Amino acid sequence: MTQISAYLHFNGNCREAMTFYQGCLGGKLALQTVGESPMAARMPAEAQKQILHAALTSGGITLMASDMIGQEGVTKGNNISLSLVCSSREEIESLFSKLSAGGKVSHPLKEEFFGTHGNLTDKYGINWMFTYEKPKA
Repeated sequence: MTQISAYLHFNGNCREAMTFYQGCLGGKLALQTVGESPMAARMPAEAQKQILHAALTSGGITLMASDMIGQEGVTKGNNISLSLVCSSREEIESLFSKLSAGGKVSHPLKEEFFGTHGNLTDKYGINWMFTYEKPKA
């Protein structure tokens, strides 16, 4: 089933913020740094300790976050996205196509080490992230 979650973007303090949110909301916090990921060799040394992906789960709450943001850095308005975790390749392609109509695609759907991923801003200025995770072998 497709799920929608908030995805927060930070400028180097993702670990601190997500640890704070865990203290407030409880739950399990999973953190992956750039250096712990398959993309580590392609990234500069100063990025290795940045959080590539964080997920806090507590009951029905899922809050995701990252230090990874474009060259513009974090500014008011781009620090939160709605994240759609899709259940099939067909679904991600359909939703991406529909929500991008009249908007701006910042990261076309692309195969990444974890699955298919893409980002866009819709015609109303809302940031969306799309993921279809590779099925576990």
